[in-house]
Amino acid sequence: MRLEDEIKGRFRNEYHKGLINLNYTTRILGYRFIQDLKKHDITEQQYNVLRILRGFRAEAPLSIGFIKERMLDRDSDVSRLVDRLYSSGLVLRYEDNTDRRKKSVEISEKGLTLLNNLLETELAVDQLLKNLTESEVEQLNYLLDKVRD
Repeated sequence: MRLEDEIKGRFRNEYHKGLINLNYTTRILGYRFIQDLKKHDITEQQYNVLRILRGFRAEAPLSIGFIKERMLDRDSDVSRLVDRLYSSGLVLRYEDNTDRRKKSVEISEKGLTLLNNLLETELAVDQLLKNLTESEVEQLNYLLDKVRD
C-alpha cells in the first residue's frame, strides 16, 4: 500500500516522503520483531548483546567497550544490559583483578540455547522483506549504506 494511503498524509517533496517512508516502515518491521522477542522475555538491545557475544565467542571474554562499539543502538547502557543478562543467567561476567570497574563478558550455555530457540524468530524477520527479490534487497542495502555516507 502506498504511504499516502497508509497514513493519509501529504509530503513537501520526495525527499520528505522518503524519510517518512523509511521511518514508518522501520517502525512496522521493528514492532513485529520486538513482539517476537517479548515471547522469549528479552529486549531488542539484550538480543543484540547476545548476538555480538555469540559472534565473537572465539575472542571471549569481551569488554563492555567492545560490545558497545558493535551495538546497533549506540546509546544503550551496555553495563546495565549486561547486568540484566547476567541476572538471567544468559551471560557470564568477570571482574578485572586490578580494576574492579572493568568487566569482561561471555555468553553462557543458557544464552546460546536462547539464541538457538530464537532461530524461528530470525527466520520470521527474514520473511518481513518477502515482497522483495534478493536482488532488490541487495539494492536496498546499497541504498541504505549510501544514505549513511
